[in-house]
Amino acid sequence: MTSAEKPTELEISTIQPIAHDQRHGRARDLFTVWFGSNVMLLTIVTGALAVTAFHQPFWWAVVAVILGNLIGAVFMALHAAQGPTLGVPQMVQTRGQFGSLGSLLVVGMVIVMYVGFCASNLVIGGQSLKTLAPSIGPAPGIVFVGLLSFFAAVYGHDMIHYYARVMTVISGLALITAFGWLAFIHGLPADFFTRNEVSAGGFLGALSVAALWQISYAPYVSDYSRYLPADTGAKPAFWASYWGCSLGSTFPMILGVAVALTITGDDVVGGLAKDTGVIAPVLLLIFSLSIANTTAINLYCGALSCLTFGQTVLPHWSPKARARTIAVVVLSTLAMGVALLAKDSFIASYTDFILFLLYLLVPWTAINLVDFYLVQHGSYDVAAFMRADGGIYGRVNTPAVACYVLGFLVQVPFIGSPLYTGPVAQMVGGADLSWIVGLAFTSVLYYFWARAAKSRSIAATGGAPAGAGA
Repeated sequence: MTSAEKPTELEISTIQPIAHDQRHGRARDLFTVWFGSNVMLLTIVTGALAVTAFHQPFWWAVVAVILGNLIGAVFMALHAAQGPTLGVPQMVQTRGQFGSLGSLLVVGMVIVMYVGFCASNLVIGGQSLKTLAPSIGPAPGIVFVGLLSFFAAVYGHDMIHYYARVMTVISGLALITAFGWLAFIHGLPADFFTRNEVSAGGFLGALSVAALWQISYAPYVSDYSRYLPADTGAKPAFWASYWGCSLGSTFPMILGVAVALTITGDDVVGGLAKDTGVIAPVLLLIFSLSIANTTAINLYCGALSCLTFGQTVLPHWSPKARARTIAVVVLSTLAMGVALLAKDSFIASYTDFILFLLYLLVPWTAINLVDFYLVQHGSYDVAAFMRADGGIYGRVNTPAVACYVLGFLVQVPFIGSPLYTGPVAQMVGGADLSWIVGLAFTSVLYYFWARAAKSRSIAATGGAPAGAGA
């Protein structure tokens, strides 16, 4: 027997394994949590980068956005099965690859990521509300969206799922309306399909940003599937997450591409408001409410990661709702502070930020997925995740940590970004191939290293495996 969803009740559990009698929901809930959280202004702005940052023509930008989302969503959705199988947040499960202390390398990185994405969402929310009321400036909007996000994150898992289901319908209708208004009422400029010229570097840059959008969700996924019944099944969880996140991202990004080709400069939010005329206030309000939902997701996952970090240092601590609330308060304050400081140089800062994240997330997602599907085949000692010494996974798993560092370093020559362009990227016109190389290299290296370590462990223990790469 599983419990029912209770969106208006405060979630008590945090990073502890979810008991089977507390499991609830269906795989299709994963579709709405990822679709509803992606149809928002930040996704539109991210799609617009294909034009504003990478200067691609319409059709090539659309192809880059579609391919990037479809490819990146594979890695995102593969994490979905880990939640029902293990019943723990993603960063707790990472201890099964990196060890109890080794996992802090990844946990610390994703906490920074969550704060960065929260700040990005808040800036966009502030800009949209400023468009509705120019006299107040973006700061009140940033605080308003931050407060809405705060309360959803405090209530927790079921409230966020409920909010996402509602926004799937409302934001989906708003998205369709925006497309229709732009195409049939506002109209497209004469050079809409001919502006800009395709380039290999720009195309791959736009594709990489879309792929990163998906890959950057990888540390989130189990946090929202861990309450599902253990018999949910890997395929239903995969496909619900895959199509929810890829479709929920692709269509807003294409809208961003279209808006970017109707404006001069990079003020996509202002361009959307201008393009949609009298319905702009309604659309911007809806997309701002969607931002609050997505920011709540970041705050919730960030809080779980903070608690995971703290429980690693204090292994006898079992944080509950009060600890999560405190973590949400701290993260909200940090994110609002960053948003207020970065609001005037947002586009440049955001582009650099998400590209840098790509290089850090790629080796982690490769290690995590290879270990789960190809090395351990989904079989882990969940109780060992909560032990100070890491149990059978140890404090530091050398193969995982070494592969993570090497997986990052191997990308450097292939990086093509505004911050740095490696020698190989320069040879191919600035095209960013780093994430492709990083995924392939790290996956192969970790698979053979971890398999060899596991074989040695089985031999040493007389047939009882000692865990991933232990």
